[in-house]
Amino acid sequence: MVARVLVELKLQNTDKTFFYKIPSHLSIEVGMRVLVPFGKQELEGFVLEILEDKKDLELKNILKAVDDHAILNEELLKIGEYISKKTLCSLIQAYQTMLPSALKAKNNFMIPKKYVSYISLNMDYEKSLLECKNEKQREIIELVSKGEVLKKELISISESSVSTLLKKGILKEVKKEEYRFKKDVLESDSKPNLTLEQKNAIDVIEKGDCFHAYLLHGVTGSGKTEVYMRLIEGVLKKGKSAILLVPEISLTPQLTEKFLKRFGEKIAILHSGLSNGEKYDEWRKIERGEVSIVIGARSAIFAPLNNLGMIIIDEEHSTTYKQENTPKYHAIDIALFRGRENNIKVVLGSATPSIESYTKAKLGVYTLVEMKQRVNKTLPNITLVDMKEEIKNGNSILSSILKEKIESRIQKNEQVILLLNKRGYTRIVTCPSCGYQDKCPACDIPLTYHKTSNTMRCHYCGYGSKKKEVCPECGNTDFKEMGMGTEKLEEYVLKNISGAKVIRMDVDTTSKKGAHEKMIQSFERHEANILLGTQMIAKGLDFKDVTLVGVLNGDSTLNLPDFRSGERTYQLLSQVSGRSGRSDKIGEVIIQGFNMDHYSILYAKNHDYESFYKEEMRIRNILKYSPYYNLTLIKLKGNDMNELFKEGYKIVDFFKNKKLKDVYILGPSTSAIPKINHIFSIQILLKYKDTKEVYPILKEVKNLYLKNKIKLDIDMNPIQI
Repeated sequence: MVARVLVELKLQNTDKTFFYKIPSHLSIEVGMRVLVPFGKQELEGFVLEILEDKKDLELKNILKAVDDHAILNEELLKIGEYISKKTLCSLIQAYQTMLPSALKAKNNFMIPKKYVSYISLNMDYEKSLLECKNEKQREIIELVSKGEVLKKELISISESSVSTLLKKGILKEVKKEEYRFKKDVLESDSKPNLTLEQKNAIDVIEKGDCFHAYLLHGVTGSGKTEVYMRLIEGVLKKGKSAILLVPEISLTPQLTEKFLKRFGEKIAILHSGLSNGEKYDEWRKIERGEVSIVIGARSAIFAPLNNLGMIIIDEEHSTTYKQENTPKYHAIDIALFRGRENNIKVVLGSATPSIESYTKAKLGVYTLVEMKQRVNKTLPNITLVDMKEEIKNGNSILSSILKEKIESRIQKNEQVILLLNKRGYTRIVTCPSCGYQDKCPACDIPLTYHKTSNTMRCHYCGYGSKKKEVCPECGNTDFKEMGMGTEKLEEYVLKNISGAKVIRMDVDTTSKKGAHEKMIQSFERHEANILLGTQMIAKGLDFKDVTLVGVLNGDSTLNLPDFRSGERTYQLLSQVSGRSGRSDKIGEVIIQGFNMDHYSILYAKNHDYESFYKEEMRIRNILKYSPYYNLTLIKLKGNDMNELFKEGYKIVDFFKNKKLKDVYILGPSTSAIPKINHIFSIQILLKYKDTKEVYPILKEVKNLYLKNKIKLDIDMNPIQI
């Protein structure tokens, strides 16, 4: 027999399969990893096909099977092909991104299974006691007679006694595999009574037995999570399994706790906060059919569940569902593909749906299911504060009303959330004498000052250096600091708000394993009364005593050079506002900024998604943006900006020569961040109606640059431009 094997050839970045003979002593299946000879190298690859031996070809033998079973089942193999076609990436890139690190085709990378030793009796209890006169040995036998005991527990009594009893054959040692990621078994909560809107949503979604997509548009606090749980209960009763995606690691602790209380140990967790070993264990648990629910971030959409019955994507508008690196897949696309393949329902939930999803619902591509009322019937009151007036009165960080409201909540033993979507201490450090700014040598952009480490850091490549005390240009020692990040806000709050106890959540404070969970649990226990952070605190979190949300620089996302900046602003403000007043206490929101009359902010204040949607669609129609037009972003990256522009104009001419209808070409132009880690970047944006017409040309362009020193990057339906 002969196997067709897909191996990763990094120099060519193309799909190449090669035929190898299967030695008679090896048992090989499609979807397995195998080790094969390739020139002077030995490479790992995936078996894509097994064929009859072609006697006329001289083929090398497969060296060994890496796995004892197929790690890419039939469905995962199809998903990889779909990703490759959808995103114009190579097939090997698709398969590698779908799998946890331990299962990628990658030489010399092994993650061992974790084993734990247990001790049990190897002979009759009475006989064992007769043979042992030593007091420690008899104590150990007494313990083991009641059942298996962990070896380490017995060693803590007496290591030498355990060793002696094992040598005599009185005890025996058994090694059992143990999963690294442990979840606490939680006491079950009683189910809440459903509202009429929740009942209606469940009824609508549960009707029908075939593939269909539903957009669950429910205001913050309307009880979408309870709807998800009831839907999954229905799926489990039919003997099927479910996937629930969440956009942020910070959301998984609270959500997982709710699901563990309801469903016990039937759950596997998959997200970037787990170690490689933990991900490997969770993946195998899923593969073995030991769980029926998978909860996780973007990559959990590839979970190899058998008998899949439903896929739910919470906060479907989140940009984190789109992968930034190649392959640039979107989790919603994969969910819909799996939905069709398995003939099941896909539920997309959000209080602020993406414009594209809401349009599909309006057109009937998705079924729109709405929940317009909170469970507690009361949406928070939102107040807008123009900081131009506040600054005149000396309030440059917290407005007088926000400061007053925070102090009031602390006195009442209630809690506050403060959102500032910038991390670090100060955004700009400059010399007032000559204008010098400390810039990243690799990206040529100003560094951000982080006071806790006294370093200037680049938030794009990670470069860091100590803060300069003397200007290298003019010798001045009096630097001026401008802008504010979460570090500075934390310092200000602790100094100026009496009784403030702050937890800061941003990339800097949550980098350690388990940090998200510890902070959320600490805030729930009232160990702090203010949760302060970046946008990771804006979605999904549920604290019953949070009655005030303050947003600083609420208009900052409007300054992004992106046609979706208005949408991003509306979503962020609506989501973070929804953290206030979720229980029986009335909530309030204060939003500060300088451009408070923008339509996205005004509609967020009034909780008016429909009016926001209509205004946004009006603008996008005029400017020919999504969802009226499809978009593709072509990026060229290299060491020479002039060479990039030469190639960019060649690509533009290539498209123009095709004389396509309804295709608009913008660029080439420098990217929003023109240089990252010494690599320059330019871009071309295509707007078009007919994907079938443009897609073959994009493939042609991609193939022209496969062996070029300039790197070509194609992103179809980009999240940011």
